[in-house]
Order: sequence, then structure tokens, then C-alpha cells
Amino acid sequence: MYNILAGLKEYFRRQEIVTDNVIFRLHYIFTTVLLIAFSLLVTATQYVGNPIQCINDNDIPIHVINTYCWISTTFTIPTSFMRAVGSEVPHPGLGAGLYESKDQKHYAYYQWVCFILFFQAILCYVPRWLWSAWEGGLMQTIVLGLNSGLKTVEERTVKKRILIDYLLVHFKQHNMYAIRYWFCEVLCLVNIIGQLYLMNRFTGGEFFSYGLKVLSFANADQEERFDPMVYVFPRVTKCTFHKFGSSGTISRHDSMCVLSQNIINEKTYIFLWFWFIIMATLLALLIVYRAILLAVPRIRPLILHARNRFVPSEVINAISDKLEVGDWWILYMLGRNLEPLVYREVVSELSKKIETNESNNA
Repeated sequence: MYNILAGLKEYFRRQEIVTDNVIFRLHYIFTTVLLIAFSLLVTATQYVGNPIQCINDNDIPIHVINTYCWISTTFTIPTSFMRAVGSEVPHPGLGAGLYESKDQKHYAYYQWVCFILFFQAILCYVPRWLWSAWEGGLMQTIVLGLNSGLKTVEERTVKKRILIDYLLVHFKQHNMYAIRYWFCEVLCLVNIIGQLYLMNRFTGGEFFSYGLKVLSFANADQEERFDPMVYVFPRVTKCTFHKFGSSGTISRHDSMCVLSQNIINEKTYIFLWFWFIIMATLLALLIVYRAILLAVPRIRPLILHARNRFVPSEVINAISDKLEVGDWWILYMLGRNLEPLVYREVVSELSKKIETNESNNA
């Protein structure tokens, strides 16, 4: 188990060429690895240990009861969660006689937790896969190794000229590059919101309020506490097994089952609740920020200058007025990959050549 989880560290390696931002990476790297790690953890407790152990006073072999209750469903009585444990009910959610004739809440999702978590991890990686296919290594190609200082003056001069020539030849042709990346950021937000609905549906409509209820439980007085984690992920449930009796009639056998796996599940989903709320908030703010970039071109020079203060603001303002949003985005991403001094030289020379070309075409 340790070796499997240790192998996930490869996903956290620093990128030599940056083509996205930190929130995008939190979505496809950290969230993906987090979901895979939880999936492996649940798998280990589910298929290596004993995820369910039932108590049976009848002559039915206990391994038969355990297997049956695991592959079928166990249940609780929702009205019994609020009753006094030890005097009215043996455990939260377990009733007897009168209480069992009322509504029952069945649980079958625990068999699918590891698969659902792995499926969610795949969904979180889809925007990255899509962006990698669309980006096609363009940024790495045009950087030409100028992100490293181990270059001779002659080599750096030649590569700068190649980069500037590329930007001039493909001037005003990068709008789709920027739009596709921003679409992938929107896709991340859609994915997070969609997964919140998926987890809510998966847990029987309890996930949306799960984190808030846990916070309320932590702050409540001891006498008024009701653990919401036990309601969503019960640790002790009931299971009913029917078989033919000695006279040929159908006999009913009730068992209490301890779901030790739910100790892992409840902690997993409370962490995911907080993390997905954080990611949804960050991505929503990021989308608003991108919308402002598109709607208010005047702030683009300020952002470009903040990226690299070695470039004079006059040069930034002059070149930003002539760039479309796609070219501006390429220049911004170059600022994240090139050495600061090289970036200043590239922007200054590019600005001069664009002005020269416009003067010649006038």
C-alpha cells in the first residue's frame, strides 16, 4: 500500500515549461492524486480486511451472513437515530419491534465507493488531457530552452531571433490557443460542480449539507450532539436474512452488522466536502477573473507588467495596444517561462518590430 501511494509522488514533479496556472494544477494534479489515494485506501480496507462483521445467534454460518449482508443491503431506522442509546436503542439508527415497521434507510453505496472515487479521479484529469492535446507542446517549442541560464550569448541571440520571428509571422493568430485553455478552466469548474451533485446523489442526498452538519456537531453542546457522520455512514446497521425452516416455512433472521469501512468513508467524504467547496470557490473566482480580462482590455498591460517588472511600462503599454487577446496570452505565458532578462529583450525587440512593420504597411 505504501509503495502504491509513494508512486503517486511522480505527479507532483515540477514542470519545466508552464502552460497553465496553479488553480488548474490543483484540479488535475492534487485533486486527481487525492481521489486515487482515497480510492486505494478504501480498496485496501474493503478487499484486504473485513469491511463487514455481523452478529448472528442462529445456526447460519457467520461467513454466509457476512457475505450476504455485504453483497445485498443493510439498513437503519432513521427515527431511531434520535433515541437514547443504551435505553431505547442498542446503537444509533437501530430499532426493534415497533420501530422496524416504519421506514427503513438502506445502504448499498459502500460497495461502490472505491470505484466512484477512481471514476472521479479520471474526470478530474480530463481537462488536463484535453488541454495537452490542444496545446500540442507549442510553448515548449517556442521557448527553445531560454528558460535556462546555461546558454552562450551567441546561442541565446539566435534563439531569441527565432522566437521573435515566430511571434511576428503568427501575429494575431493565437486567439484559439487562449480560448481553448480558458475553456478547459471552465470545464474544471463544471467538473467540480458536477461531482458535488454526483456525490450528493451517491450518498442519498446527504452530501451537500454534510460538512455544515459536521461543523455544527463539533460546536454543539455534549447533551445536544447528534453525529451526522453516523447517519450518512452508519457504523452499525441491520441485515435481514430469509431461509426455509425445518417445516418448509420461510423464517427470518436479523443480524447486526458492524461496517468498519465506514470509519474510512466518513473521514474521506468530510475531507472531500471541504476540498471540493474550496476548489469550486477558487475556480469560480478564476472564471470571473478571466471574464474581466476579456471584457476590460485596459487591465492587460498592468497584469503583463506585474508578471515581469524588468520590462518598462512604456514598452508594455505600447505592445499591449497592438496585441489581440491570444497574442497577449502567449506573451504572458512566455513571461512565466523565460528568464526575466531574456523576456525583457524579447518584448522590447518585438515591440519595435511590430511598430516598424505597421509603419511600413501604412
